[in-house]
Amino acid sequence: MKKIVVLILLTFTLNGFSQFTKSMFSKDPIINLENFQNKRLYFGYYLGFNSYDFKIDYKTVGPDIQVKKTTGFNVGIVGDLKLHEYINLRFEPGLYYTKRDLYYPGFTKKIDALREVNSTYIHFPLLLKFSSLRTGNVRPYIEGGLSTTLNLSSNSKSIDDNLEQRFRVKPWTTNYELGFGIDLFSEYFIFSPSIRGVFGLKDELIRDKDPNSPWTSNIESIKSRAVFINFTFH
Repeated sequence: MKKIVVLILLTFTLNGFSQFTKSMFSKDPIINLENFQNKRLYFGYYLGFNSYDFKIDYKTVGPDIQVKKTTGFNVGIVGDLKLHEYINLRFEPGLYYTKRDLYYPGFTKKIDALREVNSTYIHFPLLLKFSSLRTGNVRPYIEGGLSTTLNLSSNSKSIDDNLEQRFRVKPWTTNYELGFGIDLFSEYFIFSPSIRGVFGLKDELIRDKDPNSPWTSNIESIKSRAVFINFTFH
């Protein structure tokens, strides 16, 4: 499944880049979609990749929990509202799949030391996009804002905990986001690659029932953080 998704993403990306380079580096470049920026409201979609991590703070100093990251994938839609010539309000709800492995120190058995955290997120970011002057068919931008995320794989309603190999986190989290990208205007559409950092604001961990649990007792907070690479088409 992951290989299929990666191939689809690469196909869309290469097609978009091919269309852009043809119009950008032709002998007589033409300004594409010249009036597109005058639209008050427009929509699009994005495909991309993510790399999720955990920021873990501890109550006392000791061996750290090791977090192994993997590459996940994203898909979603974009709604863009023009507020000013260079400022847009963007809503980018999407579905994000990812996986993290937590390796706890001090255990001899793998079944106790390893916790696989598979996550399916529904992500709701509200962002402000600040664009620069358009130069030919290129327009860089920066963006930032807040988001809330629903984790469909949080295990928050499970009565089992780490004693039964069940890692639990809260279903809802809030984040702030910062990133940058570039709008590339082709003849028929806008292709916008971007990279964005996402930083959790609240503790997500649900503690084990045992107050002296070796998995949760020394953790002050666990917060998600991530890097998104998205390819947007308008």
